[in-house]
Amino acid sequence: MNHQEHLQNTVLSIYPSSRGYAYVLFESAQNPYDWGVKDIRKKNKNESALEGIRILIERYRPDSIVIEDYMEKGSRRSTRIRRLYRMVTNLAMKECIEVKRISREAIFKCFAASDAKTKYDISQVIAEQIPELAHRLPRVRKIWMSEDPRQSLFDAAALGIVYYANYKL
Repeated sequence: MNHQEHLQNTVLSIYPSSRGYAYVLFESAQNPYDWGVKDIRKKNKNESALEGIRILIERYRPDSIVIEDYMEKGSRRSTRIRRLYRMVTNLAMKECIEVKRISREAIFKCFAASDAKTKYDISQVIAEQIPELAHRLPRVRKIWMSEDPRQSLFDAAALGIVYYANYKL
């Protein structure tokens, strides 16, 4: 992973979760170049996640990084995740990479035209738009079930798609 890919107009969307983080690197809204879900079981999850994200930034040199707007009113992100978002923002600033925060409201508004009302509905729309991710679509979540780790991949993809819909012309 020491070599650097030379891609142009790339967007790296990052979605941390309690288990680690997911990322999708886009060349365009319908064209993901790389994606993954990283499970972190170490004590210092933020430091491990930040190191993984640093490697992605070093390798791909994205033009923009897209994260959830953890500062919006009503955000239910944990203190640890908020701290990780600040760490990612600081890393991006040092690397002179634009950071864009996308609100949950903007995500649901963007996918409303597809009649997507839940995170799972949005994931289904993304799986249809980006067939490369379809095999990673989690099952429908029952009320007593915890969220499938693969859901974070679709949350990251949603951030990137909304970024392209609202900010990239």
